[in-house]
Amino acid sequence: MTNWLTKRLVKAALTVWGVVTLTFALSHLMPGGPAQHIQAQLVSREGGSIDPERLNQLMERYTNVQPDKPVWQQYIDYVTAVLQGDLGESIIRNEPVVDIIADALPWTIFVMGLSLILTFVIGITLGAVMAYYEGTRFDFLSSTIGTVLNSTPFYLLGLLLLFVFAYQVNLLPTGGNMNPRTEPGLNYPFIRGVLIHATLPVLSMVLTEAGGWALSMRGNSISILGEEYLRVARLRGLSDRRIAFTYIGRNAILPLYTNFMIAIGFVIGGSVILEQVFTYEGIGYYMVDAVQANDHPLVMGTFLVLTLAVVFGLLFADLTYGKLDPRIAAGGESDEEY
Repeated sequence: MTNWLTKRLVKAALTVWGVVTLTFALSHLMPGGPAQHIQAQLVSREGGSIDPERLNQLMERYTNVQPDKPVWQQYIDYVTAVLQGDLGESIIRNEPVVDIIADALPWTIFVMGLSLILTFVIGITLGAVMAYYEGTRFDFLSSTIGTVLNSTPFYLLGLLLLFVFAYQVNLLPTGGNMNPRTEPGLNYPFIRGVLIHATLPVLSMVLTEAGGWALSMRGNSISILGEEYLRVARLRGLSDRRIAFTYIGRNAILPLYTNFMIAIGFVIGGSVILEQVFTYEGIGYYMVDAVQANDHPLVMGTFLVLTLAVVFGLLFADLTYGKLDPRIAAGGESDEEY
């Protein structure tokens, strides 16, 4: 078991190292990188040429590397800075990238996390009910509606909801993540404003994604209903409630757990589009804003965070799945012994 855990951690560490190396290559080796952009920006601002020493100082300030050093030394300096939590400074905003991400990431985690949790809970609940009423009109209508909504891009439905409830009915705000007239904190006006501004983004995600979870849960539950161990459980006189939760529910959810953990990582990446549609100032919103402004340090910083979210989501799913399904843990241990 120790060797199995070590292998998973080593793989995750190598993946993180690869992501950091990729961000360094994209930021410092591709044409039109930070050096050229900073130089052009300063020349335009000051109306003349820039001193090379001054340019080197600005490069170190914004990207944590000195361009006059060898590439291998720049790489070591960059990796060291990243490990220390220093991602450079935004060229446009003149703020540390870490501070911008620290301000934006909680909003992304809130709206995307709330969307994912509601989607998963509603989906597996509806899927279990659909399996119980298999073949009925309710099952047919739910499956049809779920398939249609799951085939609809969340941003397309988001634009429709925005048009109807924000611009036509004027019931919900058109953008933002909080009421600017309220004081941030644990007070009712602020919390109410946060929930109101998150309503449309969350609703667009839940309506389009819950159907997929429901259909998966329905299929898993139906396949389990024919298993022999359920007949044995009934012969032993176990209650229907225990059979439903312990035998059917747990085994039907197990295959969805890995997908849920993977979705945690990818849902952060999906925030890039969602936050642009609703002008929700999370990490995805700032990433697109940085791309449009050619702000390389901020682009690379947000790219690194979004990628790491996927890596750690997969790692957490890998490490915890065996706790839910003992067969996986036993299989991992037997493989190590073999």
